[in-house]
Amino acid sequence: MGAGHGHGHSHGSPPGGGTAAAAHRGRLRIALGLTLTVLVSQAVGGILTGSLALLTDAGHMATDAVGISMALLAIHFANRPSGVQRTFGFARAEILAALANCLLLFGVGGFVLYEAVRRLISPPEVEAGAAVAFGALGLVANTVSLLLLMRGQRESLNVRGAFLEVMADTLGSLAVIVSAAVIVLTGWQRADPAASLLIGLMIVPRAWKLLREALEVLLEAAPRDVDMESVRSHILALNGVEGVHDLHVWTITSGLPVLSAHVVVSQELFDTLGHEKLLHELQGCLGRHFDVEHCTFQLEPGGHAEHELGLCH
Repeated sequence: MGAGHGHGHSHGSPPGGGTAAAAHRGRLRIALGLTLTVLVSQAVGGILTGSLALLTDAGHMATDAVGISMALLAIHFANRPSGVQRTFGFARAEILAALANCLLLFGVGGFVLYEAVRRLISPPEVEAGAAVAFGALGLVANTVSLLLLMRGQRESLNVRGAFLEVMADTLGSLAVIVSAAVIVLTGWQRADPAASLLIGLMIVPRAWKLLREALEVLLEAAPRDVDMESVRSHILALNGVEGVHDLHVWTITSGLPVLSAHVVVSQELFDTLGHEKLLHELQGCLGRHFDVEHCTFQLEPGGHAEHELGLCH
């Protein structure tokens, strides 16, 4: 009597024919162009001025370029059609890109902290005036990129990884300007590595948060915005539903949560509503209360769960 059913949605791709990140592909490309432009200018500026903060920012820009490129590559693979062996296609590629961006962020953060401490001990001379000019250029470009990616980072871990890379650079550019201004006004050369130290301390916690969220998806944990007990209660509240077991909710990639459940239904309800109507009611219930469109239900009469356990032994 059990049957799986997707109820009008393809299980091979997200609704609308693309992942959550795909809608922001054009914005990512613009951000990549801005990043590469500023990368070259800040690398030259850091060498000319001797500013660690500026060189740090250029290093951030390099990781940004890599991170955004990975995000774009992941979107390309994630939106390829599914196949017989890969029923969800390459949708998880976006989560892997987010994970790779985490590793980049940790690497950059660790290097910045190391260099900052080293230069705090022995601060070099910094040409503060030129550092301000290059820092301002980076700040403008990074701010534009942040605005472009602001919406997408709320919808996709893949875009959020790129967004955090750019945000770290924005903070870096701001730190370059502030530290250079302090050097001009006070002559305190340690302001430059102190600013870099602050940047590193801001990068690591954000990278850790992104890493945790990416690992939750890879470990198929229930999405944070889905209350499992509430889902169970709504299913049990339907007339004729006697129980629910093997309830699972997980995420394939950002914007693609999936649910499966075995729903125990009274024989009387089967006889009066029929199989198709029951599935419509279950799908409608979850559609009204939860953002889970890809659902697979197995409808079964009372006692069927014990039968399944017997088959497994």
